[in-house]
Amino acid sequence: MDTRTRILEAAEKLLENSPDRDIATRQVCEAAGVAQPVLYRLFGDKDGLLRAVVDHGFDRYLATKRAARPSADPVEDLRTGWDTHVGFGLAHPALYRLMFSPRFDTVPEAAAEALGILRAVLVRCAQAGVLAADVDLAAQTIMSANVGVTLSLVTQPKAYANRALSHTVRDAVHRALLVDDVSAAATPQPALVASANQVAALLDAAGDVPLTSAEAALMRQWLTTLAGRDS
Repeated sequence: MDTRTRILEAAEKLLENSPDRDIATRQVCEAAGVAQPVLYRLFGDKDGLLRAVVDHGFDRYLATKRAARPSADPVEDLRTGWDTHVGFGLAHPALYRLMFSPRFDTVPEAAAEALGILRAVLVRCAQAGVLAADVDLAAQTIMSANVGVTLSLVTQPKAYANRALSHTVRDAVHRALLVDDVSAAATPQPALVASANQVAALLDAAGDVPLTSAEAALMRQWLTTLAGRDS
């Protein structure tokens, strides 16, 4: 393990064990077995260290997302992704709080990648004809709900002690955004939206379609209207 990684892991461990969720650079240096000038040379100051801790945390969080192999069922992958997110937060509560309720002015770039990975699963849902909402809106809705539930569990564990909460919220959010065979048969409007989203997603994914650019643009405009989205 190199010096930088040793400092980051020492900082994270101290952060998880800190009653006030704060750490001192002196403590970090002692735990990592380095002199303070080494820490300042690598990270600049305490805020630089904490930013690096957040980046290190996102690296591990995203590693699980990148390694996930798509199954034949994108909806099941959506559920698994939610559960993986919550599981990471419960395993690293202090780190998660720092990652998703940051004290810094800028949000880590890795947060956008996490949203992009979720969006890719939702594109597959659209292509399967089960997404009844705009892909970007669905991604933002799911991510904000996922983060909100996880922050509640890690910051107020006594108030939110029922672990069934996560699946209850997950399933409610998914019901609002997805359609299945039963709901599609009973209510044609969600089925129409899902079908419009499906055709739009397949059109975007197709490398070559027998349409002119003007015809493709008109098709996308019609699909946007059918899906109930602003053009």
